[in-house]
Amino acid sequence: MNPAVDVALAAGAELGEGPRWDPRHDELLWVDCVRGQVHRFDPATGRDAALTVADRVGAVAWRVAGGYVVAAGAGFAVVDAAGAVGAIVAVGPEPPGAVMNDGACDARGRFWAGTASCDGRPTAGLYRLDACGGVRRQVAQVRMSNGIGWSPDHTWMYHVDSAERGIDVFAFDVDDGTLGARRRLVDVAAGLGIPDGLTVDADGCVWLALWGSGRVHRYTPRGTLDRELRVPVTQVTSCTFGGPGLEVLYVTSARGGLDVDQRRAQPHAGAIFAVVPGVAGLPSHGYAG
Repeated sequence: MNPAVDVALAAGAELGEGPRWDPRHDELLWVDCVRGQVHRFDPATGRDAALTVADRVGAVAWRVAGGYVVAAGAGFAVVDAAGAVGAIVAVGPEPPGAVMNDGACDARGRFWAGTASCDGRPTAGLYRLDACGGVRRQVAQVRMSNGIGWSPDHTWMYHVDSAERGIDVFAFDVDDGTLGARRRLVDVAAGLGIPDGLTVDADGCVWLALWGSGRVHRYTPRGTLDRELRVPVTQVTSCTFGGPGLEVLYVTSARGGLDVDQRRAQPHAGAIFAVVPGVAGLPSHGYAG
């Protein structure tokens, strides 16, 4: 049975993405990529505040020292609470048109985010921003880097390349932030949508948003489909757990690219949805730099 899916925020986002729970303020952070905005949503009051930080922003995380860190422009930058953006730390010589995309912090406070190539060729990558401000490329030959997450014991890292239609899992050394052996965990059939953002719950299962199909799938650590949620819009983008006890699954979506008839049929496109699926999530980690 599909649990109740409620509209938490009628955001009207062109491309709502990258939800992350901020435990400092009990707020949901999320971005509207194409508008270059970082949003702070307080579910208790319904207040949503936006900071415009760049022409395009792919991901945000809270920062231990205060403010935020973003994957935006040509790389990474810190943002203070008023929205002032620090110098961009470039990720490297990306091909023209490549854009920063989804990202998340590991348990040691390193911020990971990848790029998406403009033409679908495997010229993008997955990058790690260390606390010292250094940037290192960790995975090459990526076409569209997307969802990132870790197992509860921090020994595995999950990563989506949307163009490759699946979830890969890497052995992960949490102490030095390096990746080991890689294998395919999940292949997503064409009729199920395009794999996008993800989150990991306290049971170690992976929740994956599937763009184009209005689905969110839960996979076991072995890659077996365990549950399916249906959301009343087609362009679901990502998900994360938040709220008291991290028991609410927040799902972002997009309205950009829908024609007039599709928008009429999907009045909540671009909203943030809330579901109580009966399992809790994992705490989010802040950037240590």
